[in-house]
Amino acid sequence: MASILLVEDDASVREAVAMALEGDGYQVRTAVSGGEALDRWRRVPPDLVLLDVMLPGTDGLEVCRTIRADDDVPIIMLTARADPIDVVLGLESGADDYVTKPFETRVLLARVKAVLRRHDRRPEDQTLRYGDLVVDPQAMRVTKGGAEVRLTATELRLLVELARHPDQVFSRALLLDRVWDYSYLGDSRLVDVCVQRLRAKVEDDPGHPRLIETVRGLGYKLVALPPPDG
Repeated sequence: MASILLVEDDASVREAVAMALEGDGYQVRTAVSGGEALDRWRRVPPDLVLLDVMLPGTDGLEVCRTIRADDDVPIIMLTARADPIDVVLGLESGADDYVTKPFETRVLLARVKAVLRRHDRRPEDQTLRYGDLVVDPQAMRVTKGGAEVRLTATELRLLVELARHPDQVFSRALLLDRVWDYSYLGDSRLVDVCVQRLRAKVEDDPGHPRLIETVRGLGYKLVALPPPDG
């Protein structure tokens, strides 16, 4: 069963969440501060990190950025901040998902299962080429102009889903269902922030995207650009 690093400084929340996770069969290690979380992550890398935003010392956002710089492990942020800006900051730090406190245990467990399930599932398809961007789902590898582009597992799944159907418009709800593996538990901000992060890595000018276009009022589509020599 998957191992989970639970980072939460509130003892009552930490104990309740750990008990629920262990009852569902997960192996759980805990940390109460950002520094301890990074130490435990480095020593024994987990399969998933549940990370509170408000932590003593190094906060959860900085912990997330540090982990994401070296590791594609799934990260779910636990936050008491319902403000959209705070949610977006967490996602822009590299989190795959977030759960707002107070939360129901069944919702958290469903999110954990969904994130782990999609992280383990490899996209299967032939190599896809759009402009100077090459997507190899089998090898989980993306290059742009011959240079490797490092994507998180979620960013890769989003790119592959769009690239498999060039010029097809995907609604945010459909992307939540296909990429994040849920719709009824989802939030369209997940899609918007992930698209922004993906554009920053694959577009020549992220501020004026040519590859991943926004279709106003509908969603997003990937434009079928010809190869450089085409």
